[in-house]
Amino acid sequence: MKGKVVLVTGADGGLGTYVTQAFLDAGATVVGTSRKIQPSDFESANFTALAAEISTSAGAKSLVDQVVERFGKLDVVAHTVGGFAGGQSIADTDDAMFQRMFDLNLNCVFYILRAAVPLLRKTSGRVIAIGSRAALEPGAGVGAYSASKAAMVSLIRTVAVENKDAGLTANVILPGTMDTPANRKAIPNADISKWVQPASVAKLVVWLAGEAGKDVNGAVIPVYGKDA
Repeated sequence: MKGKVVLVTGADGGLGTYVTQAFLDAGATVVGTSRKIQPSDFESANFTALAAEISTSAGAKSLVDQVVERFGKLDVVAHTVGGFAGGQSIADTDDAMFQRMFDLNLNCVFYILRAAVPLLRKTSGRVIAIGSRAALEPGAGVGAYSASKAAMVSLIRTVAVENKDAGLTANVILPGTMDTPANRKAIPNADISKWVQPASVAKLVVWLAGEAGKDVNGAVIPVYGKDA
């Protein structure tokens, strides 16, 4: 990945930390973004922290503009931003929760793609987004979350179709429950041995962004761990 400029959204999150470090280990120039990202979050001369609010169109465009201003191009977008809320049936889901799930899981990726795709077309770039198993297998009590992730899958696959003429690829990974601090806290009695390891997902993201992944486009890749 040497010479590649990679933008990782949610770079200091439970998965984003692993994805960012994996790209740095592969030699990429990495721009990590979140609302509170700090330069000290990663000890690498190849890491740049840019705090941004990508849940707005203006925030996402400003972020991408800053990346190009500093580095002159953009090769990869690894989108790890997302959020979860559940516990209510569709009949009991209020407007605020439904909208929150779409803001976090769909609108963010739409805004970042709208800003980044014109640049990625110039570099035959890569888009790798993190979805969820729930996008394909919705469950009771998580209707808003599942719907937002399913819509995100459709968006990524549309980008793949619309930009294949430029050699741009776009793929989405659907992990099952991942072994993150947040999930351990939320589900304290779970069998963690069945959960997906973030490092494994991060390696797949880097592979898709590299030369070996150039022929994979529009894929929806399940990564369910031992709970498959």
